[in-house]
Amino acid sequence: MFLCGLNSKSTENQEKLLKKLEKEGEDMISEVLRKENEKQRREGRKEGIKETIIQITQKMLEKNMNTKDIQEITGVSQKELQNLVKTNN
Repeated sequence: MFLCGLNSKSTENQEKLLKKLEKEGEDMISEVLRKENEKQRREGRKEGIKETIIQITQKMLEKNMNTKDIQEITGVSQKELQNLVKTNN
């Protein structure tokens, strides 16, 4: 085989290199997973904030607040607000 002609020092160096490559691969995978986890958390927070704003907007509509004021306070678009008005009635 290919390795038959190699001395033990060369084989030892190859094993060290393989271990180093394995470790670097594990580190890379860990970093990718960490970044993906962060991304999912950010998206989850955004979704939670949006849901909270919708709930607050619905409560404001129930209190018969002026739609212009609701838009200004919550930042909800006119189209979103119209949809909420329809579902609230």
